[in-house]
Amino acid sequence: MLNDKIALVTGATRGIGRAIALELGRQGATVIGTATTQDGADRISGFLAEAEIKGKGVVLNVTDVAQTDAALADLAKEFGAITILVNNAGITRDNLTMRMGDDEWDAVIDTNLKAVFRLSRGVMRGMMKARKGRIVNISSTAGIRMTFFGSLDYTVSKHGVAGLNQHLAWELADSNITVNTVCPGGVQTPLMESATTPEYREMTVKRLVPLGRFTKIEEIGEMVSFLA
Repeated sequence: MLNDKIALVTGATRGIGRAIALELGRQGATVIGTATTQDGADRISGFLAEAEIKGKGVVLNVTDVAQTDAALADLAKEFGAITILVNNAGITRDNLTMRMGDDEWDAVIDTNLKAVFRLSRGVMRGMMKARKGRIVNISSTAGIRMTFFGSLDYTVSKHGVAGLNQHLAWELADSNITVNTVCPGGVQTPLMESATTPEYREMTVKRLVPLGRFTKIEEIGEMVSFLA
């Protein structure tokens, strides 16, 4: 159980982030979920309250350094030190490499990699002082073994998370802080349903998923809860 633990989950409005927030809450953690808009933050507060989970949603642009530092300071005052960090927020800006603009590259690297570094750095001091902590990064199979056509920026960002994870795991182990990365393949989310065709999903499952189906978001929530 995760009683008395304070969990911060980025990108918690829907899909994987929402499932993670709910599962951590079911295990007893106080959960703070981030969204990029006030409407998203309100939705997080709503589903947490409906599930009788302590915590709330907050507005946070994870690429904004000043906003990130201020949010972590405010949350520490209100709830205490963050003891579980789940870096889930992520974006894609798919394009062929020869056509990829600097703005597309920067947006993906800033959100998927630099924000993971900043947030991890931001919670370390509190975890090290308490001599306990859990950092879990949500990455992708694109970060360990395969990529997708037109997704160079995304692939590089996820490989970067793998390297960051490996280093932090060694650096923080003496403080009883574990760092892990979950790398899902195809996940059954509303975004997957809206962004792909049934034919593409069938082909992906047949070629790449031994289980023969996409991962359910609840299964990722359970895995993150286990690692936490």
